[in-house]
Order: sequence, then structure tokens, then C-alpha cells
Amino acid sequence: MFTSQEADLAVAGGAPVRTGPWPTYDKGDVFISPADEAAVTEAVRTRLYFRYDHRPYEDTCTGRFERDLTRYFGSAHALACSSGTTAIALALMACGLEPGSPVACPAFTFAATPSAILLAGHRPLLVECDADLHLDVHDLKRALAEGAQAIVVVHMRGFASDMPAIRALADEWNVPVIEDAVPALGARIGDRYLGTFGRFGAFSTQSDKSLNTGEGGFLITDDAEAHARAIVYSGAYEDRMARHFDGTPPPAVDDLAYPIFSFRMDEIRAALAGALLDRLPHRLALHQRNYGHVAERLDGIDGLALRRPVAPGAYLGEALVFRLEGATPDQCAWFARALCAEGVDARALGDRGDKNVRSFWNWRFLLGDDADAARAALPQTTRYVGEAIDVPLSANLGLDDCDDLVTAVRKVLSALA
Repeated sequence: MFTSQEADLAVAGGAPVRTGPWPTYDKGDVFISPADEAAVTEAVRTRLYFRYDHRPYEDTCTGRFERDLTRYFGSAHALACSSGTTAIALALMACGLEPGSPVACPAFTFAATPSAILLAGHRPLLVECDADLHLDVHDLKRALAEGAQAIVVVHMRGFASDMPAIRALADEWNVPVIEDAVPALGARIGDRYLGTFGRFGAFSTQSDKSLNTGEGGFLITDDAEAHARAIVYSGAYEDRMARHFDGTPPPAVDDLAYPIFSFRMDEIRAALAGALLDRLPHRLALHQRNYGHVAERLDGIDGLALRRPVAPGAYLGEALVFRLEGATPDQCAWFARALCAEGVDARALGDRGDKNVRSFWNWRFLLGDDADAARAALPQTTRYVGEAIDVPLSANLGLDDCDDLVTAVRKVLSALA
């Protein structure tokens, strides 16, 4: 079906669509202002870098950031921590599951999701994805019937999972839901933010996320007692947990009964995160603008399937993911290379020669060395991930850059018979 006629393509020596670099975080692309930089400088000058120093909670950068997060999300509690991975793990620890419990999570996710489940002392139970690369709710029923004691939902590459349907299943089986909203900070279903549907929402502030502090993360919840346990696990000791409850009596959680893992966020990252949070709505608007511009111009092209959101606008827009329907992983790998040659960064998620940790068969720490057996066990996800192309969409892209992307995709696609 896909026979390349490459004569005019840059990959075959033709002129590329663009010659400038495609902006990505690993090339130094950041959404930052002088005011953000000044906030960090001020935090450094205080010489108080530990979140639990002599100051009251509300006078620390970390405390202010957490309070701002509760206002932004409308949640009762927030806890800043060292990464999105630790946020997921802390949430699972705080739920009080039996050690070694099976925890359902999608097979299409970043390797940090099953890693966080392992870090919390539990066992990942992988669930298929559907044609839009969302967690397959029908297969989730199978995982729950097999004994899953919790669900970690992932809003992968910024697209919301079907939270109403997942919550209905979770309530039926009486299991907690943790939202891995690490890649979807600020996205919503309707007027409700992702991360507020489950018992906990876990987020990242790593370099390619909506808030970029290099490393970092946070979790939100309305469950005061579980929040208190998460605080202690994160590294609050000697009654420091009580500081998080604004002078009201904290839940009756014995901080000497839990281990502490030093998953705290430091004051310098918190200062940057707090400053960036003020401008998050502007960044989100740019993501939505850019994604909408590109998606409108690529929609309806034969052989190219854009991801469909579970509800209108239920995505972040920081990545364009589409499938080449019926293509093999090798054909998709060629397509991604051809896009890169045109000046647009792209990756074939199912490229068998790539160590991409978004491809579950590369999780040897979980599934062993037999990639073919791993793929055979999850055929639906294998197919859909194998057809997927991923293009990062920076908030700093202009509409001219977005037009270059559309031109490059159309150009490469036209070379396929």
C-alpha cells in the first residue's frame, strides 16, 4: 500500500520545507519570561533552599506554590514533590493498598508510569489502548475482573482519557483512581481540569511540561488523610506534616509510622514553578491555537487518522499524534525520518529500531527480553502504536511554523502510493 516515490523529498536530496530548527525542550526551547528568571534569582539570594526551614508554611516558595495550585485546580490540597513519577508513587502509597497489589495502567504510556507503580510496591497490570490511543475502557473491565486494586489513568501526550466512563467503572469495583496527568497539565474535559476526577492527580514540572522547572512535580487531592500520608512519605518529619493544614488540626496520621523517601521539591524549583503558573493560561491558549490550526488542515486526509478527543477540546495540544492507517512500523519509521529531513521533528512511536520507552515492548524491566511475546500479549496496542507518528508542538511556534508542519506532512504523505 505504501510504496515511496521520494524524488522531491528532502530525505532523497530534495529541498526541505524548512531549514530552521524545530523548537523542542532539549534544544533549549523554553516558555519563560524575565519575571520568571527574577523569581529564581530571588529564591537563590535568600539562601533558604529547604522547604521546611524556620519560616511559616505560607512564607515559603513551596507553600505559596501549593496554595496557588489549590486555587487553580479548585482542590483542597496540593503537594509539591521531586517529579511526576514520585507524585504517582506517593499517591499510590497514600491509598493504603496491600503490598504487591495489581494496579491497572495503560500499555501506551511513558515508562515512568509502570515504574511509579513498582516504586510504590505494586504490580502493573497493562491495559490495551483504543484506536485514538486512549485507555480502552472495555479492556479495563478485563483488568478489574482479574483483580486490579487501583487504576492509574494516563492522559497520554496531552489527550484526556474518558474519565466519566473510567470513574463509573472504578466506583462499580470500589477501587481508587490515580490520574497520571503528568503530560496534560492544564487540559480539561469540559470545565473540569484533568487531575480532579480521581482520588489523586499527579503532575510533572519536568522540562517538556506545561510548567518547566527542569525536574519536579506535584499531586492534588481532596482526601485530607491520604494527603497527610503522602506528605509524610514525601519527606515531612518531626511534625512538619502539620504545617500543610493552615493551623487547623491535621488528620490523625502518625508520622513515625511511615518511612520518609525525600521526594520533596526544593525552594528554587518552587519559585520558578510559582512564577510560571501565573502565565500558564497564556501558554495553554497558544498550545490550543497551534494544535487547532494544524489539526484543521490535516483533518480528513485519506490514510491519516488524527487522534479524536473524548470531548471537544479535551487535550493540551503540546503534541500532534496521528496514525498512518494500515502502515507497518518500518513504513512509519521511514515517514518520521522523511519529516525530520523536511525540518520537522517527528518520531514513529512503534519504530522497532528505536529504544523509545513509550513503546511497552521496550520495558524489559517489566516484560523481559522477548519483545515479540510482549507485543503478542497486547495486539491492539501493538497495532495502534505501530501506526503512530508523534510531532512535538511548542507553545513558541508561530502559525508560519505550523503551516510548515502541515506542508511537510502533506508532502511526505503524497510520496506514498
